[in-house]
Amino acid sequence: MSRSCQFQEPDRNNVIDDAKARLKKLDVGAKYSHLSNQKYSVLVPLVAREGKLHLLFTVRSEKLRRAPGEVCFPGGKREPTDMDDVATALREAQEEVGLHPQQVEVVCHLVPCLFEEKKLITPVVGFIDHNFQAQPSPDEVKDVFLVPLDYFLYPRVYYSYHFTRSGHSFLMHCFEYTRPEDGVTYLIRGITARFAVVVALIILEEKPTFEVDYNLNDLISSCEKQLLLYHATVKL
Repeated sequence: MSRSCQFQEPDRNNVIDDAKARLKKLDVGAKYSHLSNQKYSVLVPLVAREGKLHLLFTVRSEKLRRAPGEVCFPGGKREPTDMDDVATALREAQEEVGLHPQQVEVVCHLVPCLFEEKKLITPVVGFIDHNFQAQPSPDEVKDVFLVPLDYFLYPRVYYSYHFTRSGHSFLMHCFEYTRPEDGVTYLIRGITARFAVVVALIILEEKPTFEVDYNLNDLISSCEKQLLLYHATVKL
Protein backbone atom coordinates (compact mmCIF):
# COMPACT_ATOMS: atom_id res chain seq x y z
CA MET A 1 0.00 0.00 0.00
CA SER A 2 1.32 3.40 -0.91
CA ARG A 3 1.90 5.48 2.18
CA SER A 4 0.76 8.64 0.39
CA CYS A 5 -2.36 7.49 -1.42
CA GLN A 6 -5.86 8.50 -0.40
CA PHE A 7 -8.56 5.92 -0.85
CA GLN A 8 -12.29 6.19 -1.46
CA GLU A 9 -14.87 3.74 -0.11
CA PRO A 10 -14.11 0.83 -2.52
CA ASP A 11 -10.38 1.27 -1.89
CA ARG A 12 -11.01 1.43 1.87
CA ASN A 13 -12.82 -1.89 1.70
CA ASN A 14 -10.05 -3.49 -0.35
CA VAL A 15 -7.33 -2.34 2.05
CA ILE A 16 -9.32 -3.56 5.05
CA ASP A 17 -10.08 -6.90 3.40
CA ASP A 18 -6.40 -7.42 2.55
CA ALA A 19 -5.40 -6.60 6.12
CA LYS A 20 -8.01 -8.98 7.54
CA ALA A 21 -6.80 -11.81 5.31
CA ARG A 22 -3.19 -11.34 6.44
CA LEU A 23 -4.17 -11.17 10.11
CA LYS A 24 -6.42 -14.23 9.97
CA LYS A 25 -3.57 -16.35 8.60
CA LEU A 26 -1.65 -15.69 11.81
CA ASP A 27 -4.48 -16.17 14.31
CA VAL A 28 -3.31 -18.29 17.26
CA GLY A 29 -6.67 -18.42 19.03
CA ALA A 30 -6.40 -19.66 22.63
CA LYS A 31 -3.29 -21.76 21.93
CA TYR A 32 -1.31 -20.25 24.82
CA SER A 33 -4.08 -19.67 27.36
CA HIS A 34 -2.69 -22.50 29.51
CA LEU A 35 0.49 -20.57 30.31
CA SER A 36 -1.09 -18.56 33.12
CA ASN A 37 -4.27 -18.29 35.17
CA GLN A 38 -3.83 -14.52 35.34
CA LYS A 39 -5.41 -13.58 32.04
CA TYR A 40 -5.59 -10.12 30.54
CA SER A 41 -6.48 -9.00 27.04
CA VAL A 42 -6.32 -5.80 25.04
CA LEU A 43 -8.19 -4.70 21.96
CA VAL A 44 -5.81 -3.60 19.21
CA PRO A 45 -8.22 -1.33 17.30
CA LEU A 46 -7.60 -0.66 13.61
CA VAL A 47 -9.49 2.04 11.74
CA ALA A 48 -9.30 3.49 8.24
CA ARG A 49 -9.02 7.29 8.30
CA GLU A 50 -7.75 9.84 5.79
CA GLY A 51 -6.41 7.30 3.36
CA LYS A 52 -4.50 5.18 5.88
CA LEU A 53 -4.94 2.46 8.42
CA HIS A 54 -4.50 3.74 11.96
CA LEU A 55 -4.24 2.26 15.43
CA LEU A 56 -6.26 3.74 18.28
CA PHE A 57 -4.54 4.26 21.62
CA THR A 58 -5.57 5.54 25.02
CA VAL A 59 -3.67 7.47 27.68
CA ARG A 60 -4.38 6.16 31.16
CA SER A 61 -5.91 8.59 33.63
CA GLU A 62 -3.62 10.22 36.17
CA LYS A 63 -6.14 9.07 38.80
CA LEU A 64 -5.17 5.44 38.35
CA ARG A 65 -2.78 3.80 40.80
CA ARG A 66 -1.07 1.61 38.20
CA ALA A 67 0.82 3.23 35.30
CA PRO A 68 -0.96 6.62 35.33
CA GLY A 69 -0.42 8.59 32.12
CA GLU A 70 0.89 5.57 30.18
CA VAL A 71 -0.15 4.96 26.58
CA CYS A 72 -1.89 1.64 26.02
CA PHE A 73 -4.59 -0.18 24.11
CA PRO A 74 -8.03 -0.55 25.71
CA GLY A 75 -8.01 -3.65 27.87
CA GLY A 76 -7.65 -5.20 31.27
CA LYS A 77 -8.06 -8.24 33.48
CA ARG A 78 -10.50 -11.01 32.69
CA GLU A 79 -13.54 -10.93 34.95
CA PRO A 80 -15.52 -14.02 36.00
CA THR A 81 -18.35 -12.95 33.69
CA ASP A 82 -16.03 -12.81 30.64
CA MET A 83 -16.28 -15.95 28.54
CA ASP A 84 -12.94 -15.43 26.78
CA ASP A 85 -10.26 -12.95 25.71
CA VAL A 86 -12.57 -11.31 23.17
CA ALA A 87 -15.22 -10.68 25.82
CA THR A 88 -12.64 -9.07 28.10
CA ALA A 89 -11.23 -6.84 25.36
CA LEU A 90 -14.65 -5.68 24.15
CA ARG A 91 -15.96 -5.03 27.65
CA GLU A 92 -12.92 -2.99 28.58
CA ALA A 93 -13.06 -1.00 25.33
CA GLN A 94 -16.69 -0.12 25.97
CA GLU A 95 -15.96 0.90 29.56
CA GLU A 96 -12.89 2.95 28.67
CA VAL A 97 -13.77 4.72 25.42
CA GLY A 98 -17.46 3.99 24.75
CA LEU A 99 -16.77 1.56 21.90
CA HIS A 100 -19.77 -0.74 21.61
CA PRO A 101 -19.15 -4.38 20.66
CA GLN A 102 -21.29 -4.00 17.52
CA GLN A 103 -18.83 -1.32 16.34
CA VAL A 104 -15.98 -3.85 16.29
CA GLU A 105 -15.21 -6.67 13.90
CA VAL A 106 -12.82 -8.97 15.72
CA VAL A 107 -10.32 -10.50 13.30
CA CYS A 108 -7.80 -12.53 15.28
CA HIS A 109 -5.82 -13.26 18.41
CA LEU A 110 -2.08 -12.75 18.08
CA VAL A 111 0.65 -14.31 20.21
CA PRO A 112 0.32 -13.07 23.79
CA CYS A 113 3.02 -11.60 26.02
CA LEU A 114 3.84 -12.26 29.64
CA PHE A 115 3.86 -9.17 31.84
CA GLU A 116 5.10 -8.86 35.42
CA GLU A 117 6.08 -12.53 35.18
CA LYS A 118 2.70 -14.21 35.51
CA LYS A 119 0.19 -11.99 33.68
CA LEU A 120 -0.65 -13.27 30.22
CA ILE A 121 -1.79 -10.45 27.92
CA THR A 122 -3.53 -11.47 24.70
CA PRO A 123 -3.87 -8.96 21.84
CA VAL A 124 -7.29 -9.18 20.17
CA VAL A 125 -7.12 -7.38 16.83
CA GLY A 126 -10.24 -5.84 15.38
CA PHE A 127 -11.47 -3.23 12.94
CA ILE A 128 -13.67 -0.50 14.35
CA ASP A 129 -16.30 1.63 12.64
CA HIS A 130 -14.49 4.44 10.79
CA ASN A 131 -17.08 6.91 12.12
CA PHE A 132 -16.43 5.99 15.74
CA GLN A 133 -16.02 8.95 18.08
CA ALA A 134 -14.42 8.08 21.41
CA GLN A 135 -16.19 8.95 24.64
CA PRO A 136 -13.45 8.32 27.20
CA SER A 137 -14.30 7.52 30.80
CA PRO A 138 -12.52 10.27 32.80
CA ASP A 139 -11.81 7.90 35.69
CA GLU A 140 -9.84 5.57 33.41
CA VAL A 141 -8.77 7.46 30.29
CA LYS A 142 -7.12 10.85 29.96
CA ASP A 143 -6.90 10.98 26.16
CA VAL A 144 -7.57 8.96 23.00
CA PHE A 145 -5.54 9.34 19.81
CA LEU A 146 -4.78 7.70 16.48
CA VAL A 147 -1.40 6.84 14.95
CA PRO A 148 -0.92 5.79 11.31
CA LEU A 149 -0.06 2.10 11.21
CA ASP A 150 2.99 2.65 9.03
CA TYR A 151 4.52 4.85 11.77
CA PHE A 152 5.42 1.57 13.49
CA LEU A 153 7.68 0.68 10.58
CA TYR A 154 8.87 4.19 9.61
CA PRO A 155 8.93 6.29 12.79
CA ARG A 156 10.28 9.82 13.02
CA VAL A 157 11.42 9.39 16.62
CA TYR A 158 12.39 5.91 17.79
CA TYR A 159 14.72 4.29 20.28
CA SER A 160 15.03 0.88 21.86
CA TYR A 161 16.58 -0.89 24.79
CA HIS A 162 17.33 -4.45 25.82
CA PHE A 163 16.60 -6.11 29.11
CA THR A 164 18.13 -9.37 30.23
CA ARG A 165 16.38 -12.16 32.05
CA SER A 166 18.09 -15.42 33.02
CA GLY A 167 20.81 -14.71 30.50
CA HIS A 168 18.41 -14.03 27.63
CA SER A 169 18.15 -10.59 26.00
CA PHE A 170 14.79 -9.12 25.01
CA LEU A 171 14.34 -6.06 22.77
CA MET A 172 11.84 -3.34 23.69
CA HIS A 173 10.64 -0.60 21.32
CA CYS A 174 9.90 3.04 22.13
CA PHE A 175 8.16 5.46 19.76
CA GLU A 176 7.50 9.16 20.16
CA TYR A 177 4.55 10.32 18.07
CA THR A 178 3.54 13.96 17.72
CA ARG A 179 -0.08 14.53 16.76
CA PRO A 180 -0.05 16.99 13.84
CA GLU A 181 -3.31 18.71 14.80
CA ASP A 182 -2.09 20.10 18.11
CA GLY A 183 1.58 19.15 18.56
CA VAL A 184 0.93 16.87 21.53
CA THR A 185 3.64 14.19 21.80
CA TYR A 186 2.94 10.66 23.05
CA LEU A 187 5.37 7.98 24.16
CA ILE A 188 4.40 4.48 23.04
CA ARG A 189 6.56 1.75 24.54
CA GLY A 190 6.75 -1.68 26.11
CA ILE A 191 4.18 -4.34 25.31
CA THR A 192 1.91 -1.78 23.65
CA ALA A 193 4.65 -0.84 21.20
CA ARG A 194 5.47 -4.51 20.67
CA PHE A 195 1.90 -5.35 19.67
CA ALA A 196 1.77 -2.31 17.36
CA VAL A 197 4.97 -3.35 15.58
CA VAL A 198 3.75 -6.91 15.08
CA VAL A 199 0.43 -5.74 13.60
CA ALA A 200 2.24 -3.32 11.26
CA LEU A 201 4.63 -6.06 10.12
CA ILE A 202 1.78 -8.46 9.42
CA ILE A 203 -0.43 -6.04 7.49
CA LEU A 204 2.12 -3.94 5.60
CA GLU A 205 4.60 -6.74 4.91
CA GLU A 206 7.54 -4.32 4.72
CA LYS A 207 10.87 -4.12 6.51
CA PRO A 208 11.07 -1.50 9.27
CA THR A 209 13.78 1.13 9.53
CA PHE A 210 14.87 -0.22 12.93
CA GLU A 211 16.05 -3.52 14.34
CA VAL A 212 13.47 -6.16 15.28
CA ASP A 213 14.05 -9.50 16.96
CA TYR A 214 11.78 -11.39 14.58
CA ASN A 215 12.30 -13.50 11.52
CA LEU A 216 10.26 -11.45 9.05
CA ASN A 217 9.72 -14.53 6.91
CA ASP A 218 8.21 -16.45 9.81
CA LEU A 219 6.80 -13.79 12.08
CA ILE A 220 4.43 -15.74 14.28
CA SER A 221 6.93 -18.53 14.93
CA SER A 222 9.38 -15.85 16.06
CA CYS A 223 6.77 -14.37 18.41
CA GLU A 224 5.96 -17.83 19.77
CA LYS A 225 9.63 -18.57 20.34
CA GLN A 226 10.07 -15.37 22.34
CA LEU A 227 6.96 -16.03 24.42
CA LEU A 228 8.09 -19.54 25.31
CA LEU A 229 11.63 -18.35 25.99
CA TYR A 230 10.34 -15.72 28.41
CA HIS A 231 7.96 -18.25 29.93
CA ALA A 232 10.88 -20.59 30.59
CA THR A 233 12.54 -17.89 32.70
CA VAL A 234 9.46 -17.51 34.92
CA LYS A 235 8.50 -19.91 37.68
CA LEU A 236 4.72 -20.13 37.36
